[in-house]
Parts: sequence; C-alpha cells; structure tokens
Amino acid sequence: MERTHVGIDISKDKFDLVVHENGLHQVFQMNPKEFKKCIHLLKEQDAALVVMEATGGYEFKLFIALFDAEFDVAVVNPRQVRDFARACGKLSKTDKIDAGVIALMAAALEPEPNERPDEIMLKIRDLAARRRQLVGMHVQEKNRLEHVREQFVQRSLSTMIQTIQKQIDMFDDEMHEAIDKSTHLRRASEIIQSVPGFGETSASQIVADLPELGSMNRRQIASLAGLAPHNRDSGKMRGRRTTGGGRATVRTALFMPTLVATRHNPVITAYYQHLLEQGKPKMVAITACMRKLLVILNAMVANNEKWSPKNA
Repeated sequence: MERTHVGIDISKDKFDLVVHENGLHQVFQMNPKEFKKCIHLLKEQDAALVVMEATGGYEFKLFIALFDAEFDVAVVNPRQVRDFARACGKLSKTDKIDAGVIALMAAALEPEPNERPDEIMLKIRDLAARRRQLVGMHVQEKNRLEHVREQFVQRSLSTMIQTIQKQIDMFDDEMHEAIDKSTHLRRASEIIQSVPGFGETSASQIVADLPELGSMNRRQIASLAGLAPHNRDSGKMRGRRTTGGGRATVRTALFMPTLVATRHNPVITAYYQHLLEQGKPKMVAITACMRKLLVILNAMVANNEKWSPKNA
C-alpha cells in the first residue's frame, strides 16, 4: 500500500481526520478510547506523516498518543495552514475542509516531525504558561488600582495584587527547581545568566520557551523567535524589512534583558549606538539588538561557553 499523508483538525471535544491520498474522512472524540481507534485506522492506512495545528494545548494529548504509537507527527503553526489554504484557493472553512487542507499541506510540504518533549520539559512549559497568565492578571489588577477611588475597592485590589505576586514567586521557585533537575537545562540557564542583562527568571523563561537554543544555526533560531527580517521587495518596489511570526513569548522574554543590555552590556551597547547613529528608529534598533543577543546566546549554549565580550 502506498504510504499516506494525514491531516487532523482539532477542536475542544473532537478531531477530524482526512487522508490525502484517498480522501478518507473520520471524526473522533477527544478521549483515550477514541485515540486507540484513530491509531488503528492510521496503521491500516500506513500513515507516513500526520500533521496537526497547534491549538493552544488541545492537540497535546493526541500528539503524545500518536508519538508513542511511533507515528511521525508534525505540529504546525495555524498561520502556516491559513496561508497555505489561501494559496491553494480554498476559502471555505469547515472542520472537514480544514483537515483536508492540512492533509494536502502534509503531502505537498512534508513538515519536519516534532520530537517528543521529556517530562521535565513538559512540566516547565506548563509552569511557564501559568506564570504568564499570573503576570497578565497582575498587570490588569495594577491598572485597575490606578483608576479606583473607593478605599474598599482599593484594599481588595491591593490584596489581590499581593496574592498574585506571591503566586508568581512560587512559580518562579518551582521553575528553577525543575530546571535544576535537568543537566542540559541547568547548564543552558547558567550560560544565559552569565550574559549582562539576564537574571535567573529571564533565563528560565528563555529555557522554557526556546528549548531548541543551541541546536540550530543563527538564521533558524532567529526565525523561530520571529526576529529574522523578511524582505518586502517586488518589481521596482523596495519595502522595509520586517520581523514577525515565530514565538511571541520568546520576544517578550528577551525584551527587558535587551533594554538592560543596551546600557550595561558593552557588546550590545556598542551595536545599539551604531544603529542609532545610522538613523535607525529606537524600536528597530532594539529589535536588532534582540536578534543579535539571541544569536549570541545560541552560539554560547551550542559551544557550552559562558559570556565573554571577546567571543561575542
């Protein structure tokens, strides 16, 4: 039997599966019993590659089940799927159509299969995601406090702010403890902290959101973080280079350390001043510094070397 490419469109309670080569469509519920039925079907179809969208975590249990059943599984960015669908002229949208588009994308592009994250990395990712939620809540409550006059409401908000801050501190401690249990992650965190501008918390966030650090080349790691410049040239038009896509959480984790580095890290300070002297807007210069800093971190982790201005 010819090996097949499979697309899966995932929702909260179910997922649609389409086999590209023969158009087979099946709907399964999102539970372990249905996972087994899906795996049996995929074995019958001799699936070479299964592709699904990242859907905020709904896909994760199915991904682990398929990975443990020894299928090649690629989890792709939803934006890639939408762009591919538009390029193919497929503008209608249903769960079945979406699964068919993903299956077509699997056959046409054959995305690189994902690796299974280990248990420590899974724990760190969950902790990092919850910490981001708490930080968002903390900012919201502080913003509300600025506009409230009633003292009773002020006390309520102040109490919530203190409680949330205690939770954030607890999650920081838990993340540091989890990272210490992994030799590779602990070493990566130590290397990152050796760079002027990074502390233990910011290093933990980078490790959690970018475990690929040190395993890719400079262009790949910049693209993964959404910091690689993209051309906007066509015909006689020469547009401005822009960055975007990638992992917004990594850019967020890099932003404040980069600001500190533009003042206290001699390599980044010199680069930042050079860009300003060339007439670059401040935010463009800061983004370029974020990219340079990330490339330096990537090389340091790959070479297992701590910060040195000479090496940077």
